[in-house]
Amino acid sequence: MATRDVVQELLRRIGAGDPERIAELYAERVDWKLDWPEPEHGRAETPWIRHRAAGAEAADHFRLIAEHHVPEKADTVVERVLVDGDDAVVLGEIRQTARSTGRGYHARFALHLTVEGGLVTRHHIYEDSLAVAQAFAGSTP
Repeated sequence: MATRDVVQELLRRIGAGDPERIAELYAERVDWKLDWPEPEHGRAETPWIRHRAAGAEAADHFRLIAEHHVPEKADTVVERVLVDGDDAVVLGEIRQTARSTGRGYHARFALHLTVEGGLVTRHHIYEDSLAVAQAFAGSTP
């Protein structure tokens, strides 16, 4: 599959909310990074925010996001998908509500993906970490 096709399918599966099907699109080894201050990684309030190295961990990432947010109040707007060879950048905005606090947030994002052999080998997300942190501030684990 071409890079654009894989990215479009990944976005479709993320929208459908099936972590196992999402994970099928990731390679065995993945360069997975989230652009957050290191001390904030793996906190009880935001356990999905951590680096990963294996495609098998993708399902856990998306399960944790679902567990910590109110699904009825979630929306992601994809504004643009830019593709250059094996690389793609998805630009948009995440709209979520923290389950633990009931606070909503909007976070602009850029998702840099690399697709090789029909599978995602790089997943780097750059988002408004302050908006996410403020929505979860004061929550209890």
